[in-house]
Amino acid sequence: MVAKRIIPCLDIRDGCTVKGVNFLGIRSVGDPVEMGRTYAEQGADELVYLDISATIEGRRTFAELVEKIAANINIPFTVGGGISSVEDAARLLRAGADKVTINSAAVRNPQLITDIAAKYGSQFLVVAIDAKETDGIWKVTTHGGSSLTNRELHSWAREAQERGAGEILFTSMNNDGTKSGYACDTYARLSDELTIPIVASGGAGTIDHIAQVLTLGRADAALAASIFHYEEIPIPVLKQALAKQNIAIRL
Repeated sequence: MVAKRIIPCLDIRDGCTVKGVNFLGIRSVGDPVEMGRTYAEQGADELVYLDISATIEGRRTFAELVEKIAANINIPFTVGGGISSVEDAARLLRAGADKVTINSAAVRNPQLITDIAAKYGSQFLVVAIDAKETDGIWKVTTHGGSSLTNRELHSWAREAQERGAGEILFTSMNNDGTKSGYACDTYARLSDELTIPIVASGGAGTIDHIAQVLTLGRADAALAASIFHYEEIPIPVLKQALAKQNIAIRL
């Protein structure tokens, strides 16, 4: 049985780790390199770094930060934010990232998924999807959740897989930052429809929430931010609790 993964997510703005609720109310919570090193030492399986305010200059600054992260941690990490071309992805992979994640640019230009996967392989590419449920329909959003599209979550996830995505990172905007639990039913449906790993994001508040999304939701990995950033649930405590529930986890 493949072990489930625990992945702290660090949103980066102006070189600092930040956090908000429902994609709003952003505030600084710490240094991304030091936080990443701490999470690695605590037993995180991977890390995700997202440049949430990427610009042309910001991407260059972010690449420099990625180099520092790569030099200071010993676990895989994924980076994203402002990637709109194969060269953007190449810059971050050269800087030391293990994987890149694309979101808004992929919705705007789905061929980007195909091109990056063809150049570097599906194992290097995560397609992130931010979606919001309204009247029972999950609509995909872009630009940090600020722009609603006509795309539907499940059909877009299937297309991303067909085009070469190696993983899907789905964030429920309804649950993000609320600490009220993940959208487990939706992750379970995605698991039924896809053959690639699914990373669950949005809503972690307790150990039970993470256990539920890894079992009932059948997600391959649980991504969280607040509970780790504010030291509410230490990663070693979380992993021991999951192991006691017979969830396959790396201790």
